[in-house]
Amino acid sequence: MIDRLNFHHLRYFHVVAHEGSIARASRVLHTSPPSISVQLRQLEQQIGERLFTKQGRSLVLTAVGETVREYADQIFALGGEMMATVRGAPGGRGTLLRFGVADSVAKELAAKLIGPAFETEQPCRAIVREGPAERLLAELALHRLDVVLLDEPPPSLARLKLFQHPLGEAAIGVFAPAATARPLRRRFPASLAGAAFLLPVAGNLLRAAFDGFCRSAGLTVAVAAEVEDSGLAKTLAREGRGLLLAPTALSPVLARHYGLLCVGELPDVRIPYIACTALRQIDSPQLQRVLAAGRDLLKG
Repeated sequence: MIDRLNFHHLRYFHVVAHEGSIARASRVLHTSPPSISVQLRQLEQQIGERLFTKQGRSLVLTAVGETVREYADQIFALGGEMMATVRGAPGGRGTLLRFGVADSVAKELAAKLIGPAFETEQPCRAIVREGPAERLLAELALHRLDVVLLDEPPPSLARLKLFQHPLGEAAIGVFAPAATARPLRRRFPASLAGAAFLLPVAGNLLRAAFDGFCRSAGLTVAVAAEVEDSGLAKTLAREGRGLLLAPTALSPVLARHYGLLCVGELPDVRIPYIACTALRQIDSPQLQRVLAAGRDLLKG
């Protein structure tokens, strides 16, 4: 059983693993080959497994050695990231914010929510990860993320010991290229009957809300495509492949970057946006600014 890992031994192993021989590693480490050999033997004794086998003049990793190398890569990469963060900020304390963004959140809206973190006096560096909400919340519970941005209420957070901070609700509009949007505005939303839509996949909250709207309004629309990636959906909409559903708060961005105009706002269709954290009290000024700006963007 390993009680305490000797990082000095691990560093020598890491260099040898990447250089492929003790002789080459000795030039990198500026240490004699016998000294490196001793360090490697001590690490193998501590782990209780062989880490290398000889192949001619080179050393080849065993299966256990490959596993140790993968962990060592992560350990030293994280250590380098820590030093870069600490040394790069005034007062010796850098601000690193690790965001998780659910893959169903519109990228343009995510950018607007994250952007204010860079506008505080203290420098900020962000790491942004995208993925399914369930995986990001698990990472948050393990303190591998600082905040997760969602566009639907999360499952019960009590067992994960997480806290949610509602940002507000976004009104949803229908978007299309100008030539298509203008005629549809005249009798909106009745004008949507029979129109082809680019819709989120089934199970998405926005899709469920739109399907509910169509049922209550007695509308039948055509589904041109079900698209999981919101960026691809916007590109398809720009090319005239179907109408797009998106938050009306993004109207200026969609017009500028995609040439898509808002046909109209869907009555009573609103999507909640929520920030989840592992801490009830938010002390980070950057994160406080993100939450405040999000509430301002989505108010009303």
